[in-house]
Amino acid sequence: MPAIFFLRNKFVSVYKYSLHQLVKTSLADHGLDITGTDNLFYSRFVANISTIHNIFCQLYGQHPANGEMFLQVIENIIAAYKQREGGLKRADLEKQEEGYWFLSNQIAGMSLYVDRFCGKLADMPAKLGYLQNLGINLLHLMPVFESPAGESDGGYAVSSYRQVDARFGDLDDLLALRQTMHAQQMYLMVDIVLNHTSRKHEWAEKARQGDAKYQGYFYMYDNRQIPDMFEAAMPEIFPETAPGNFTYIHECGKWVMTVFHNYQWDLNYTNPAVFADMLENIFFYANLGIDVLRIDAPAFIWKEIGTTCQNLPNAHAILQLIKQCVQVATPGMALLGEAIVAPKEVMKYFGTGLAAAEECDFAYNATQMALQWDMLATGDTRVMLASQPELLKKPFGTTWITYTRCHDDIGLGYEDGMITQTGYQPYAHRKFLQDYYSGRNGSPAMGALFSVNPKTQDARISGSLASLCGLERALIDNSEADIDTSIKKILLMQAHSFFIGGVPMLFYGDEAGYTNDYSYLADPGKSYDNRWMHRPIIHWQKNSKVEEPGTVEQRIFSGTRHLLQLRKMLSPVADHKNITWLTPHNIHVAGFMRYQGGQRLFMLFNFSNRPAYLTWYVFKENGEAPTQLRDHYSGNLFTVGEDYEYLVLEPYTFFIMQPL
Repeated sequence: MPAIFFLRNKFVSVYKYSLHQLVKTSLADHGLDITGTDNLFYSRFVANISTIHNIFCQLYGQHPANGEMFLQVIENIIAAYKQREGGLKRADLEKQEEGYWFLSNQIAGMSLYVDRFCGKLADMPAKLGYLQNLGINLLHLMPVFESPAGESDGGYAVSSYRQVDARFGDLDDLLALRQTMHAQQMYLMVDIVLNHTSRKHEWAEKARQGDAKYQGYFYMYDNRQIPDMFEAAMPEIFPETAPGNFTYIHECGKWVMTVFHNYQWDLNYTNPAVFADMLENIFFYANLGIDVLRIDAPAFIWKEIGTTCQNLPNAHAILQLIKQCVQVATPGMALLGEAIVAPKEVMKYFGTGLAAAEECDFAYNATQMALQWDMLATGDTRVMLASQPELLKKPFGTTWITYTRCHDDIGLGYEDGMITQTGYQPYAHRKFLQDYYSGRNGSPAMGALFSVNPKTQDARISGSLASLCGLERALIDNSEADIDTSIKKILLMQAHSFFIGGVPMLFYGDEAGYTNDYSYLADPGKSYDNRWMHRPIIHWQKNSKVEEPGTVEQRIFSGTRHLLQLRKMLSPVADHKNITWLTPHNIHVAGFMRYQGGQRLFMLFNFSNRPAYLTWYVFKENGEAPTQLRDHYSGNLFTVGEDYEYLVLEPYTFFIMQPL
């Protein structure tokens, strides 16, 4: 078992006797038995301490409190280990023995808002059976910690990292849910918002009252000189609703950086005290038993004048330092970086160079998600295929969260070069997509544009999976043919994201065909943000229809469940960097091969509204040519024809084929 840990750490660190002795002495001072029950922790600490020190000095070596804060980090690591309950330590060991446990094809997730899904945390255990029936064993709870009503940003304006918001229950309810889930072999994921706090967080309140220590926790300035220097290169995140990146605080007469909304104050990680305190919060979540910690907006956590203040090298250093500390104290908790950035940038969140696979364990494959919507609107796979050389660079030992929808909008920020390679003009192409998904020009989609930039006309897209796939309009028109087509689109999109590599993450309601929920318009705290249209309130009477044959809900639920069952049955779907994209003999068909241990799977998806003809030669280009193929989804058998003959894929259909 210990070998698996040491093989994982690829940083090159020179052994430093003084650091070894520091660890040894610190553990002895805390009464830990480094030759007995605590030996594995001691071994991990010694293996990582040089790297932890090197990264810390890279970030804070010139800070006057460098030495004091480094010792605080050491104390935080030791305290986290000591406070970790025995069951979680045993789970740490089991996960390390398994290796990269999160690469498994056995894991499938769902993301949900507790209050909109079932009410309170205490009500969640009763709903686990519904999720398990679908095939879900990883649950992502959207933010449940305290945030002020009316300015919560969906829970991402945190006023307390340690207290569950009363709307959801309390900390005991969260802990009880985790214990129930672990007893049923389910994993739990929660968020931590590293970039900013609510203006009503204790630190912000003290800063507003003039406390110099806590003013140093934020980017606070007496006048506009430095803010204007930042603003010169910083883009606006929400130009419609939150223009600018600084807000004036009348109580203390200072300007504070507020990149997202004026009620979210950005934390200043150039101050090592901020890092130490936030590391303590990270360990708090780890010792609640969290399996995956979703780090919100990591691209923004380091700011420098003269830059966009996004994706800076020291942001990666912060994440690498967090990873090293977690590997020592709470190694069973994986880290997910919510970096919704261009493919070349998102790769860096897995770690680069000697730090490859030593930063975040997961990242969202947001580019692939957006490109699926591109394919669905255009029926053309070429823009998507142009992105694959970059996405395939993901290092072994890391994985994606793959998805068709999430709580957020759909951005179209993939690189212009991907679009121009296919002969499209970037501005016109994005305009077409915006029009298509906002229901213009005869489109069946019923979405809306979000955060339109008045200067550039850039915009993102809101809308539920079902509504964007045309189900809402089909139901309004009472058209059985259009309902059938929309369900095909929904399952096509889900199948593509389930099998492309990574852990699939469904968004709640999508499994039952929920269309846009317009009730948000009556809520002043939500009406300004149309993303709430795809964050539905669950009506369990509707969800009960997933067991009624022939209903829309049942057709979508059963199709989704079948896909998840197949995914768990087919071992090549585990994420071992084993994907090969097939030659695009037909621009309407996305095709790739997954392989492992002599097994091959061919995945084919027709994104066109017309039948697609694919030469049988596509199955003969990679390895031994098969003579027969079984489609696992339909159960049908196919005899491989001559190279001049064709496999026909009906509109919006897909195959998951295995040679016999």
